[in-house]
Amino acid sequence: MIMTGMLVTLVAIAFGRLAYGLILPFMRTGLGLSYQQAGNLGTASALGYFCFVMLAGMLAARRGGRATILLGTSLMTIGFAGLSAAENYSLLLALMLLLGFGTAFAFTPVISLLASWFPARRGAVIGTTNSGIGLGMVLAGALVPYLSSAYEVNGWRITWMIFAAVAASTTLAVFAFLRNPPVQGASTVHARVVPGQVSVYKNRHVITVGLLYGVVGLTYITQAIFMYSFALESGVPALTAGRLTAVLGVLSIFASPSWGWLSDRFGRAPTLTTAVSLTLVGTLIPVIWPTLPGFVLHYVIVGCTVSGMFTSILAASSESVQPHQAPLAVSFVTLFYAAGQFIGPALSGLIIEYTGDFRPAFAISCLIMSGGIYLSWQLRKLGKERQSV
Repeated sequence: MIMTGMLVTLVAIAFGRLAYGLILPFMRTGLGLSYQQAGNLGTASALGYFCFVMLAGMLAARRGGRATILLGTSLMTIGFAGLSAAENYSLLLALMLLLGFGTAFAFTPVISLLASWFPARRGAVIGTTNSGIGLGMVLAGALVPYLSSAYEVNGWRITWMIFAAVAASTTLAVFAFLRNPPVQGASTVHARVVPGQVSVYKNRHVITVGLLYGVVGLTYITQAIFMYSFALESGVPALTAGRLTAVLGVLSIFASPSWGWLSDRFGRAPTLTTAVSLTLVGTLIPVIWPTLPGFVLHYVIVGCTVSGMFTSILAASSESVQPHQAPLAVSFVTLFYAAGQFIGPALSGLIIEYTGDFRPAFAISCLIMSGGIYLSWQLRKLGKERQSV
């Protein structure tokens, strides 16, 4: 089940959300898109995610995560296949929106489903599942530059088609291997209303986790979509930049379960404070030093730390709620993340287009990330209050 969960995160996040930043330069050239239009495509995907992430949580809580995940991976298969052939900008927007729908129905339900199977080790399990994101970025970081060099005109289209094939295979794996947790099947699959739904939305701990996830969504999606282009504009060869992205992915594969273990052992708040602080440093380096060594440091540091933010946040989201409320809690905090992803690409694309420089966008991203450090410390305070009650 965990291996299948890794495949789902690989398709939903690595291929469905993050790989777009790698494909973007070649896709933009092939279709004659501006940076603002490219940013709008990223925003369309985030909008689909934002609109349906809560519905996905409700559907998973009422009808079971397995059916919801199957719907998500099926939608992504259609979206990838459509992007491989699309020419019209309006159709591209619609297909990116569809990818966002698919990501919403696949990612948060698989996280809450696996966390429900292994409640005592949720950090490690979520970390291992999220290592699929790193594996996906390794594959994308190697695949995109190679195909774009071998097939200059249609390399990016072939990439989307390969993503569609992997998504279709993942759908079959979900059907064969994923099962709903016994407690969920007994208590909530046939329920019309999820008990305590409103209490999840009023939970201070869940809200704080959600705000922090919003900061991560806004800042990391900017890095994922535009850092590769920033490296190319700064004189880093495309093949080298692709290898750096692959290095980030390799590091994430091992870092994600490690951060999960650390969060289980030392607590979510200290782990998050450390991960967010290091990610801020890694993002700031290319702003100050936009050279090959600067980008190497960025990708190495972020590769070691960003998975710690995702893993610890997702593990923290369901800690203060009842087990049957876990899908709602995960979806609720992910709503903030989706809002950040919705704002980030369009805002960053506009700043880059207006200034003609990538550095102001990433400098603002670092400033926002400093707010994430404050929220991480707030989680420590709320945790102490919960223990004293």
